[in-house]
This record gives sequence, structure tokens and C-alpha cells, in this order.
Amino acid sequence: MNPASNLVLIGPMGAGKSSLGRLLAPRFGLVLRDLDRMIEERCGVAIPTIFELEGEAGFRQRERGVLEEVCAGAGQLIATGGGAVLDPANRERLRRCGFVVWLKVGIELQLRRLGRDRSRPLLQVAEREQRLRQLAAEREPLYAETCDLVFEPGPVAARSAAAALARELERHWQRHPATPAAVPA
Repeated sequence: MNPASNLVLIGPMGAGKSSLGRLLAPRFGLVLRDLDRMIEERCGVAIPTIFELEGEAGFRQRERGVLEEVCAGAGQLIATGGGAVLDPANRERLRRCGFVVWLKVGIELQLRRLGRDRSRPLLQVAEREQRLRQLAAEREPLYAETCDLVFEPGPVAARSAAAALARELERHWQRHPATPAAVPA
């Protein structure tokens, strides 16, 4: 068990990190920190534009900086981007700053959820299924290495998945209280 005041959601694109984060944060009295949204707000452009101008390396550098800043706080639900675990320093930072939940979903469910989504830079390929399988092969061992809990939301509605995950968290997450001064604005 990893006692922590922060809750961290990791997993591949389409796993539901942002959706479940929005539902779980108020339930646990946490401030939602969606890293991808924070990066977009700071840059003033969408993630595909960052990838276009700076490449994946530029985006990952921005992601690392935002994650470092967020992990200095407490009382947060941190929804990471799918590739945040690629950086060994990020994995260590995530383990230190929160209770980490891997939202594990299969390729078929990802394809259903991302079918119409054209905003994901890493999915701008003809063979989306092949790309998702490649990303899963690369990232799943890193998710497993980083997480405290594996949760499979399945193909249910977000509210049902959030309720099921909340029950699991109540059983497994040893929550440390956050001090108000430690929660970033």
C-alpha cells in the first residue's frame, strides 16, 4: 500500500483518465489536475499543435515540468497523459507523490472510444489498431511498474466505472490528509 494524499490515474489514451477524474475528484474532495489540459492552457494551443511545432520530445519536456510542479502539491487527483510513464523520472515522481491507479483497457475498447477522435497526434496513422498495440507493448510494463492498483473500467458508462473504482479505492487507498497550504491554486 502506498499512503498518499494525491490520487493519480495512469493508462493509455481512451482509458477514461479525464472522465473518471472529473467524477472522482469531488467524491474524494480532491482538486482535479488534468495534465494534458494544463499543458494546453499554459501553451495556449492544443496538444496536436505542440506536437506539430515541437515534436513529441518538446511535448514530453513540457509534460515533465507540469508533472513536477503538480506533484509538489497535495489533495489532488492527477490525470496523466498516456505517455507520462515513458520518462523514468516521471514514474518515480508519480510513485512518490500519490496512490497510482492504472486504468487498464483493451485495444478493442480503445478503438471504440477513440474511433472518431482525430485530436490524438500518435493516432494520426492509417493503422490505428497496430499503433495502439505497439503503444501497449511499450507502455504496459511501465504502467505495471508504476501503479499501486490495477483497475479495468470495462465498457460501462463513466459513472458506473467511477463508482466501482471508488469502492476499490476505499478498500486499498490509505489516504493521508492534505494540508490546505500544500494544495496549489
